[in-house]
Amino acid sequence: MKKKLLTLFAVMLLVSGCAFAKPKQQNLDVLPLFSSQSNQANRLWVGTFQLAWNDLMDGIVKGPVLFTGKTPSVVKQLNNQDFKADQLSGNSYYKTYGETSPELKKAIEEGIKEKFGETSDVLDGADWTRANGKYTVYAMLKKDFKFLKAFDKLKSEKFGKSAKKVQYFGIDKKSNHELYDNVTVLFYNSSKDFAVGLLTQSDDIVYLYRTDDNKSFDKLYADMQKKQSAYKDVADFGEKDELKVPNINLYKLKSFDEVCERQIKGTNIKIDKAVETVDFKMNNEGVKLKSEALIMTKMTALAPEASHPRKLYFNDTFVMFLQERDKQQPYFALRVDDVAAINKLQK
Repeated sequence: MKKKLLTLFAVMLLVSGCAFAKPKQQNLDVLPLFSSQSNQANRLWVGTFQLAWNDLMDGIVKGPVLFTGKTPSVVKQLNNQDFKADQLSGNSYYKTYGETSPELKKAIEEGIKEKFGETSDVLDGADWTRANGKYTVYAMLKKDFKFLKAFDKLKSEKFGKSAKKVQYFGIDKKSNHELYDNVTVLFYNSSKDFAVGLLTQSDDIVYLYRTDDNKSFDKLYADMQKKQSAYKDVADFGEKDELKVPNINLYKLKSFDEVCERQIKGTNIKIDKAVETVDFKMNNEGVKLKSEALIMTKMTALAPEASHPRKLYFNDTFVMFLQERDKQQPYFALRVDDVAAINKLQK
């Protein structure tokens, strides 16, 4: 099934931009790259920050972003632009850049209001006064889609090793057979190794991959595709099959401090702020995703240069990807190890 995949998962809490206060704890790690490594059990990636970074390169720096002294590997990988706007439909994102000014802030606010009916969580906390060397790059990714039919709400149960119960949705023995059309089984190797695709009324697909593997998202996605290709059983959801998926409700603001306060080679500017927000909700009806990225620069001194019943229970560690049909790459990814901890993250 060659459908494009959006990796999806988010969490909450105020993290910092280079100028934001840092959180006391981190139940979820927001990653800058689909290929980023992380020791955090709960983690997510969304393509919004990469969209903004691409415009920083192409519109402001006019080339790769390299720092005086040593350039971190994450910056070099961001320069590869492995995720671009062509992996999204035009109606799902807004982006712009220019010299920092109150007028640019107003234009962004009007742009996201007109396109999405949305307001920003990051613009008011930034300094919009004019000055030489001050530039702003902004992006918003917005998704709001319904499953083909609303899944049934199931009873609350525990997730993984946590004693706290969480709310689930899905399909059980009492569910209407019409709900079977919502689900495609990519593969089912065991109760701890399977994946499904949840179909929607839009061009988006939600992929859920039950696995304990703790690899980077790009490797998990590749593993999922390989296992799907090797699977020979039926892909249709059957009468003996059951599906159980936890509700997710999270918000996270992350500052990528590792790219801040370093002079960009060949320029007299440095990155002053680099933040990304993720607001993600999934329940029995569908998915809502709103993500913003803001990169701001300032002046610095110029330096030198199935044949049997399948229990599709996502009640332990799993990975989620969000992707548009006919696109080559997910735009969102999430690894869930503790639903209760993630769902605590709210504005």
